[in-house]
Amino acid sequence: MSEGKDLTYEYTASEEQEGMRLDQFLAGELKEQSRSYIQKLIKEERATVNGKKAKSSLKIHADDQIIMILPPLKELSVEPEEMDLDILYEDEDVILINKPKDMVVHPCPGRYSGTLVNGLLHHCKDQLSGINGVLRPGIVHRIDKDTTGVLVVCKTDMAHRSLAEQLKEHSITRRYEAIVYHNFQEDTGRVEGPIGRSPQDRKKMAIEPKHGKPAVTHYRVLNHLNHKFNHIECRLETGRTHQIRVHMASIHHPLLGDTIYGPGGKVNGLPSLEGQCLHARVLGFVHPRSGEYMEFEAPLPEYFTSLLKKLEDR
Repeated sequence: MSEGKDLTYEYTASEEQEGMRLDQFLAGELKEQSRSYIQKLIKEERATVNGKKAKSSLKIHADDQIIMILPPLKELSVEPEEMDLDILYEDEDVILINKPKDMVVHPCPGRYSGTLVNGLLHHCKDQLSGINGVLRPGIVHRIDKDTTGVLVVCKTDMAHRSLAEQLKEHSITRRYEAIVYHNFQEDTGRVEGPIGRSPQDRKKMAIEPKHGKPAVTHYRVLNHLNHKFNHIECRLETGRTHQIRVHMASIHHPLLGDTIYGPGGKVNGLPSLEGQCLHARVLGFVHPRSGEYMEFEAPLPEYFTSLLKKLEDR
């Protein structure tokens, strides 16, 4: 484990960011860092506004020049681990995985083993894209720990750049299935609301009209079940963190099992749930080498189909 140099980040505040606290602004820009850690660094005089030291509570103005200096990052080694990966497809450029529940996609502070990346390093050896560094080799997008389903990982830098551009252009097909609370009056709909970090809780995302990034989710009801819960399909037009969970909660249809954006807890007559009932069913993209459109599907996991049956029978 070795250390490098200080990392310097320079920003110019926009009109939309005017009035934000300095620590709030920096937490929004440095999403990998917690707000409490950023406040600690500001207290250590590692942040300046227009060349002057500042406090976390300072309100910033449009065109303020903000510099943040982070201490050296520790270079971590991620060890390969033998795993029984459910591989849907693999070639020289990409590998498609059906991710199970309770698997973290890539290492993060406090969790450096048992992740999908650990398993991929064993399976693919050194054949993973290096664009995202040592902790996220090949990872061009991710799904939450408790979300199941299809995920694409890049084995070459060429494939990584191609898929990252397709994600940016919103041309990748992503269809999810979920079980949500409450009955829908209309069988199809569209939710539009910019998503950003919650000012009240930096670990949560929220509809943030002023500081959020544009986000659109299309949904359709697959089965009204017992009319207390609905089985739906969601198609992502954009891909923001926790997008489906935030959008469905915002229209009063939180996901069953979601303890962050929904009521969570145990529902009478149903087994205890570990996280939200959300499954990445379909992923489609233009193959970076062949130029052909390819689409992959991961079947619903057993826990999901079992829940559907129990809810239909209630």
